[in-house]
Amino acid sequence: MLAWLLVSLLAAALPPHVQAAPKPVLGLWDEAPENGTDGPFAHVNQDAPKGGKLRLSAIGSFDSFNPFSPRGVSASQIANTYETLGTEQRGTQEFIMRGLLAESFDLAPDRTSLRVKLRPQARFADGMPVTAKDVLFTFNALIKDASPIYRAYYDQVESVEALGEHEVLFRFASGTSRELPLIVCQMAVLPSHWWQGRNLGDPQTEAMPGSGPYRLASSTMGSRLVYERRKDWWGADLDVNCGRYNFDSIQVDYYRDAAIAREAFFAGEVDYYSENNIKDWTNAYNVPAVRDGRITRLTQEYIRPMGMGGIFMNVRRPALADLRVRRALSLLFDFDWMNSAFFYNSHTRFNSFFTNSPFAAESLPSAEELKLMERWRDKLDPAVFGPLPEQPAGGKATVRDRLRTALDLFEQAGWRVQDGTMVNEQGQPMVLTILTNSPSLQRVYIPFRNSLKRLGITLNVRLVDQTQYVSRMRAFDFDLIHSTVRQSSNPGNEQRNYWSSTAAKTRGSRNYAGIQDPVLDELVEELVAAPAKQDLYARAALLDRLLQHGCYVIPAWYSRDMRISWWKDRITPPPGMASVGVDIMSWHTTPPALPSGPDDAPAARGER
Repeated sequence: MLAWLLVSLLAAALPPHVQAAPKPVLGLWDEAPENGTDGPFAHVNQDAPKGGKLRLSAIGSFDSFNPFSPRGVSASQIANTYETLGTEQRGTQEFIMRGLLAESFDLAPDRTSLRVKLRPQARFADGMPVTAKDVLFTFNALIKDASPIYRAYYDQVESVEALGEHEVLFRFASGTSRELPLIVCQMAVLPSHWWQGRNLGDPQTEAMPGSGPYRLASSTMGSRLVYERRKDWWGADLDVNCGRYNFDSIQVDYYRDAAIAREAFFAGEVDYYSENNIKDWTNAYNVPAVRDGRITRLTQEYIRPMGMGGIFMNVRRPALADLRVRRALSLLFDFDWMNSAFFYNSHTRFNSFFTNSPFAAESLPSAEELKLMERWRDKLDPAVFGPLPEQPAGGKATVRDRLRTALDLFEQAGWRVQDGTMVNEQGQPMVLTILTNSPSLQRVYIPFRNSLKRLGITLNVRLVDQTQYVSRMRAFDFDLIHSTVRQSSNPGNEQRNYWSSTAAKTRGSRNYAGIQDPVLDELVEELVAAPAKQDLYARAALLDRLLQHGCYVIPAWYSRDMRISWWKDRITPPPGMASVGVDIMSWHTTPPALPSGPDDAPAARGER
């Protein structure tokens, strides 16, 4: 106790700028609204009944209970066993953090430090208190031993100090990154006593005792997980947890692929299922439980920032390092035909790295973008000062033109068709492999493969299991990979992990394309340091513009709708689901049906 007293006395002597007015919320912008952030989330049922069992499905397998390791495949839903300093406010486009393990946030006016006060009642599942020591341990272990992503995320955190048993101070290299204090509050807090003798970078076959609402009750490695809600959970009465974590137990069963998982759902082995395949949504649900209404189906539009999804071309591969080759390959991907043949014209093509977001670039650069580009004019392709590259129209009417243009681009890049095979100047054939873990995507790639074959290019589709897929993706061991880089409503530090040169050389980063461009590196840093909203908009739009001109991704498709189904006599969604999407932890068990009578109101209609 004497040691903590001395630390507290030293803290009191810190410069005045460190000590602002503590608040229970922390916003990205000074004008961020705080109304609506002092009670339960708006989308939940505050009177949701507790109890029952939620049965979910997962695809593939798992071999670790450590989600922070760069190795292994972590168990599904394991995040419900631990907690973060703060939790993001739901149902708003603003980036606002509310206290979870943290009771209050004290951000210096110049944003160079953040004092966080922990809730003294917080406890890990083994009864040990959550203290400043655990925060320090977690931060240091994340940047030293865990996935390299964390090191990049917290690169601008200079130090973390304990100011007392339940108070910590984060010091930042500068106050230019407005997002950094909020990112720090997204950090999990792990039990330092349990990790003694263990390495956070290693896969774990035993689950740690976290401070979260659930603990792992039992498991069969690779196939089944059973979590149970903690009766002694310290955070049950917090406003941010009201109406959430309602099930007494959560069971997750693993299946080889989506088709088998769907059949398990129809058989009643799973309570909830989210459908990503429009063909199966249209044709596969003609089963008794759907026809007689025991399973409810819902299609609901949910507008949110989508980012960019598609076939990422790995420029670490010599054949794909040439921009002209990437443009040619993009011309041979016929989205319009695929959308008609496979997706009933229900999908929309990604058209930006900030699709469905106000940060997306317009066709022509704005005055603010042009001003930013001037300093790099001698390093930029003159084309970026003009309109964005257009996505070519697909279909049979454009096939010849697209093939002709693609062939011209290949020839400009030093490739030619010789005896029916596309070869380079050394006579080496162009052979590409697309890596996937989805059997359903195999058929989607067939038309793309056929288009490439017409120009003498071999495209192999390599289907691997989940473990191998994750391992190869982390090591960038692929030519092409179908993935999606999601964007938030406030782009910031994560852009380093997506597009920077450092991330391109960091195993496990999200820079799948391997982009290494000094201009993009500088621009990402300026985006992170944007002092005002209008600056952020301009810098994000320019980032989008340069990425589109770089042609690193063949844009694929997304759906504006979420398509979900559930056994209605087992689980019930919250009333405000439309505003936040599926927050499965805010669902609850379905109460027993009351006897029907002539005056009963009709039930709410779902899609059947």
